[in-house]
Amino acid sequence: MSHSLSTSTSTAAPERPAPAPGQEPILLELVDENGVTTGIAEKLSAHRAPGVLHRAFSVFLVDGEGRLLLQRRARGKYHSPGVLTNTCCGHPYPQERPLIAALRRVGEELGVAPALLREAGTVAYRHPDPASGLVEHEFNHLFVGRLDLPADPDPDEVEEVLAVGPEELERLRAAEPFSAWFTTVWDAARPQVRDLAPGAGW
Repeated sequence: MSHSLSTSTSTAAPERPAPAPGQEPILLELVDENGVTTGIAEKLSAHRAPGVLHRAFSVFLVDGEGRLLLQRRARGKYHSPGVLTNTCCGHPYPQERPLIAALRRVGEELGVAPALLREAGTVAYRHPDPASGLVEHEFNHLFVGRLDLPADPDPDEVEEVLAVGPEELERLRAAEPFSAWFTTVWDAARPQVRDLAPGAGW
């Protein structure tokens, strides 16, 4: 059975495809197939088809019982709103270390700091998102860790956080939409999650 750690009553908002007037654009680091930086690009432009390979990260946290923490993305987000995905994901700022970016974004999205966070390799992929027409073409740094405190998510980012075991995860994947990137990053990170929570059945 899944356990909802936090919920929000936020309602759907209009799509936000570009920064608001006067707001600084978000810049991403472009990379080659080996993860070497080649330049920078504005976030949305990097995700427009056909997509430009850029640096990203994905975080998988487990709780004290070894359950995986999933987030449902806020319904006001312009990309993949309302779908389930891994605990946290995002993009480092140019020249920001992926680990620092992952810690920063966990705090921004979930309102807490993980008790443990460690590197779990990298994976590259290109996944079009049919709902938005955007493309996830990413060199993704994976991190796994543990969260001992209840999440306090920002409702503009996260609608709810679920704590699930292996069987519940499979039921959810069969019943609900997940982010376009979830399967790829989960398959790559799962061995490290299994090492982190050896008795949980991952």
